[in-house]
Order: sequence, then C-alpha cells, then structure tokens
Amino acid sequence: MHLSSHPFTVRLIGFPPGESARLEALLARARGVGPSYSCLHDDSLQEPDLYIANGDSPTTLTRIGCLPPGSLQPALVICNPGEPGNPGAGNWRTLARPVDPLQLHEALADLLDTRVQVLVQQNTRATRRVLAERRRRPRLAPDGETPAFYTRLRRGPVNGAVLIVDQECKLRNEVARVLGPRRVPVEWTDSLCAAVRLCDETKVALVLINTAAVGIEPYEVCSSIKSQDGAQRTPVVFLVEQSFHYDSVRARRAGARGLLTTPVAGRHWMLTFQKLLDLPV
Repeated sequence: MHLSSHPFTVRLIGFPPGESARLEALLARARGVGPSYSCLHDDSLQEPDLYIANGDSPTTLTRIGCLPPGSLQPALVICNPGEPGNPGAGNWRTLARPVDPLQLHEALADLLDTRVQVLVQQNTRATRRVLAERRRRPRLAPDGETPAFYTRLRRGPVNGAVLIVDQECKLRNEVARVLGPRRVPVEWTDSLCAAVRLCDETKVALVLINTAAVGIEPYEVCSSIKSQDGAQRTPVVFLVEQSFHYDSVRARRAGARGLLTTPVAGRHWMLTFQKLLDLPV
C-alpha cells in the first residue's frame, strides 16, 4: 500500500536522553523512498502516529499496554540483544539493539501500512471511532472500576471561546474553519492586555499563543492569563515552529498545558480540540 511521504510523528517512551537523541538522529535521516519521521517534544499535545518504546522498562511496557482498544497508534518495542521475544512486549513489533537504521525504517513502514489499513476499514464500516485521550498523565494500569466510578471523578472541560493570541488573523481563520460545524466561537487579539481582558470579561475555554508572532512574549502572556481568578482550568497552549527553543521549565512555571508544532494538520487540530474542549462526539 502506498504511504505518504510527509513526516509522520513519533513519540519516544521510556528511553534515557542519550538513546533518545540517537533514535531521533536515525529517524531524521530520511530514506530516499518511503515515509519520513519527526519526534514529538515531551510536552507536545499532538497525538503521535507511532510509538517507539523502551522494552527494558516495565513501566513503559505497561503504558503502551494500556492504550485504548483499537488504538490507531501502533508501537515498536526496542529490546536488548537476545531478548526480541521479551514476554513483556506482548504482541508488539520488536527490534533488537543495536538498532539498525534500515531495519528501523522497514519496521516503522510496516506498522504504518497496518495503520493505514485499519483506517480504511474504519472509514468503510460502522466502526466506533477511538477518541483522543484526555488524561493529562500516562495510563499505567488498565481501568479496573466501573465506568460510573470514572465518570464521578471526571471534570469536564471549561465552556467558552477559543482565544488566539497572534500578530495576524490567519491562524484565527484556520481554527474557525476547523471548528465551524461545532459552532465554537473563536476570538483573536494581538496584545497581552487585550488577551488578559478578554479572559477576564468573557468565558474562554482555550488559549492558543503563536510563539512566532513578533512583539508577543508567550511566557509572559501565559503567566498573566493563568494568574487571574478562575483561569486555573483554562488550558494555554503554545504554537511553536521547529526552530523555536521551547523552555519546558519556564512554560510549566507560567502554567502552559503544552505545545503544538506548526503547521498543524486539520486532523491534529480536531484531536487536540477533542482533548481540551467540550465538543460533541
């Protein structure tokens, strides 16, 4: 089956920094033919196309084992030599260390091919779609209680508008087009003072800050918004280009929920909105 050549997103799970850097370098070395890949930042809210997991970490294996049934994100498990059949890896595709670049790309291409086939089947049958995961922390054990138990624990997203903080209205128009059928209001401003005032005077469910906008200091905007009474549950998300240096510590201190790497595809916009907004299924 033909696969698109645009970059697919990969989330690395459970690897030490050195091995993560080596895997990122291998994935960035795109082959002449076949798909290319980019690794998501740890704070990225984007749903990955694939997972690559450390098979030596029981916690990591438990985490991928708790992915929702029918998840469209397949996983590749990296194991130590002589342990490609690690029983903890379950039915996941495995690859032994040291990682061979050719075998890595072949394994990922096979997993993507399987994913595409599942998507085709899902679109041609009345299959229940898997929604975006709304949990803010990794799932480390299967749900053992009744659905009613978890319903009582949940707090729904805040109702209100989506606020875009950007120098131009292009991003606002793009988000409004994606959310159009859901009738969610989308506001836009290009200043810190106006953003703070809008969040104070109107109901805002989500704030998106374009970090590439000249004259907008994203950490300051985020901190000012989150310091207001009643804004603790309003998620603030940074929109970053690949070249932007995202300071995780500073962003978390300011109250940011995470980031999205631009440009954002329509599908990833919708998955993010499902995660952060009160949208009908």
